[in-house]
Amino acid sequence: MGVTPFPQPANLPEGEIVKAHKESDRMGMAAGGAFLAGGLLLLSGKKKAGLAVTASAMVLTLLDQQETIREWWYTLPKHLDNAQRLLDHAHNTIEDLSAKRDKLRSIFNR
Repeated sequence: MGVTPFPQPANLPEGEIVKAHKESDRMGMAAGGAFLAGGLLLLSGKKKAGLAVTASAMVLTLLDQQETIREWWYTLPKHLDNAQRLLDHAHNTIEDLSAKRDKLRSIFNR
């Protein structure tokens, strides 16, 4: 099990891309190894040690992908607003259907 590296920005000079790629490989290999070790510890029944090693692997992954996490953090409010808008629309639709149901019941009960 390994960590898939995210693509580097295209506006970096070629030397910096190679350097960043090598650093990313080391961090990715370390995180992947830590995830593997954590999984093996969990499977062997050593839950506390497995969770600690897996948490350290998560920290390594977050350190390696700081830009991606930052982008996600800044786009999160937009996604939450879209979800809220969808929930509001569903709520209004349900209220409308309930009102129509009540109107039909009153018509048929006459």
